[in-house]
Amino acid sequence: MFSTRIKIKELLLSEKVNYQATVMGWVRTFRNNQFIALNDGSTNNNIQIVATLGMFDEATLKRITTGACIKATGEVIASLGKGQKVELKADSIEILGDSDAEKFPLQPKKHSLEFLREIAHLRFRTNTFGSVFRVRHALSFAIHDFFTKKGFIGIHTPIITASDAEGAGEMFKVTTLPLDGTAPKNEDGTINFKDDFFGRSTNLTVSGQLEGELAAMAFGNIYTFGPTFRAENSNTTRHLAEFWMIEPEMAFYDLEDNMNLAEEFIKHIIRYAMDNNREDLEFLAQRLDEEEKQKPQNERSEMGLIEKLEFVINNDFERITYTEAIEILRESNHNKKKKFQYIIDKWGIDLQSEHERYLVEKHFKKPVILTNYPKEIKAFYMRQNDDGKTVAAMDILAPGIGEIVGGSQREERMDKLLKRMKEMHIPTEELDWYLDTRRFGACPHAGFGLGFERIVQFVTGMGNIRDVIPFPRYPKSASF
Repeated sequence: MFSTRIKIKELLLSEKVNYQATVMGWVRTFRNNQFIALNDGSTNNNIQIVATLGMFDEATLKRITTGACIKATGEVIASLGKGQKVELKADSIEILGDSDAEKFPLQPKKHSLEFLREIAHLRFRTNTFGSVFRVRHALSFAIHDFFTKKGFIGIHTPIITASDAEGAGEMFKVTTLPLDGTAPKNEDGTINFKDDFFGRSTNLTVSGQLEGELAAMAFGNIYTFGPTFRAENSNTTRHLAEFWMIEPEMAFYDLEDNMNLAEEFIKHIIRYAMDNNREDLEFLAQRLDEEEKQKPQNERSEMGLIEKLEFVINNDFERITYTEAIEILRESNHNKKKKFQYIIDKWGIDLQSEHERYLVEKHFKKPVILTNYPKEIKAFYMRQNDDGKTVAAMDILAPGIGEIVGGSQREERMDKLLKRMKEMHIPTEELDWYLDTRRFGACPHAGFGLGFERIVQFVTGMGNIRDVIPFPRYPKSASF
């Protein structure tokens, strides 16, 4: 029976000895035909299996290779070796799955992240990615835990939609029409989608926000946590074509309430990971520290990973307006000496990642919440401020990656919303269902979106967003 096995993490945490146990896992190394380092993914630490010389036949020993899967039963005894309290003296070893040692790509040596990205289907078996994805799981659980304890209702918003919530237009089309040029066309040469599966043009969602607002108008507080898609031809360390988003929407919330919730939320999930995945975070902190030593002194982070996370959860986020941020950036030596790729020379421009990171890492040296952006660079649904120039938007900027949260108070006033949609050439007839939330019992409400991979990146210290999602999707890459 496989259910009798003990997970290696549980076995290593216990100081109990002199009892029979069964472990199963994958061989990391096999030394001197006697010592097997076995890992089952529950921890980065291996259990040492001692195969007493002369006890096992040659055929079995030859099959104990790096990557092979085995089942070992024996007595748990106190270990005489350094770095481990216990080991397992095997009475029996069964090979569950062979591994050709010469062909197995993960040899017991250090591999680059670039190489591991090429074999993403096997990188789970490394210590780095073992830690990353255990932390990812902890953060995912903490998200549901946070909102459930606050009485939020989880809503599954559609993956296939007919709307573009962001107005960006960078969407993946969904169709069953032929792609060989024989699809039916309108008189003007455009595709006629009446014969398509849904009878209209559809795409993969870029956000569940608009549908989330509908639910918030009934339940008060809701959240979504699901996949989103952007057909953006971006090959940066911060962008993916497929990623996960957390999007809460709250009735009877203004911008201040929205900021307070977002800050509390971020601190909660980071604290949960620190309380429950300390071993993994310490491993990742050590890995990051070694990586930082390879950089020039002026490019190194001032804080280690654990120190950075503790700083975030123990300090209030800095809150400033977009206008104040522009002034800080414009007057900075960085800007005056033209060290920014995009020079800050006027109010109204969209901030780039380099500007966001300067505010966080150089100026304030803590997370920053920027508010009241120019309406011209923000989405149609954001509440317009009385000055006629700005909207009640907020972004949270984090060290290392820039924007981590984007949100706003939503425009609940029908006349202003319709006027803004007209200005931005957004067809009201296609969003008539959305406008019903303003026709029937509108109320002040707000919400935000957190890119899940961004927060995983932040907490794990990984430099590339492709390394914090199991199977990354980006231009020219859709393997596995």
